[in-house]
Amino acid sequence: GWCPLSPTGAQTTQLLVEPAWRPAVLWDQVTLTCQGLGTTGATTWYKDGQRWGQQGRDHLSVTETGTYRCDRPGTRLSPAVIISDDDLVLQVPARALLEGDTVTLRCRG
Repeated sequence: GWCPLSPTGAQTTQLLVEPAWRPAVLWDQVTLTCQGLGTTGATTWYKDGQRWGQQGRDHLSVTETGTYRCDRPGTRLSPAVIISDDDLVLQVPARALLEGDTVTLRCRG
């Protein structure tokens, strides 16, 4: 399922990642979804700090490594999602984790 990479805030845009593991890696065929209180279909995407990609779409299939953020009218810029192309990664679920939680880790390469 979709998991936010940051806690939900009333005025914060969320950037959701699928598959729901972090760090996100390019070879996982990552899809980003921008959610917020702003107008649907009015998303602005940023890659490495610059406006990027198809503006207005709420979903983005990632084809390049980089740092991604999104924005929707009336909300703040989302937290960043870094997409890497590392050959070997240790991944954790993309959800808020608290001390004492049982967590499944994935070592993938």
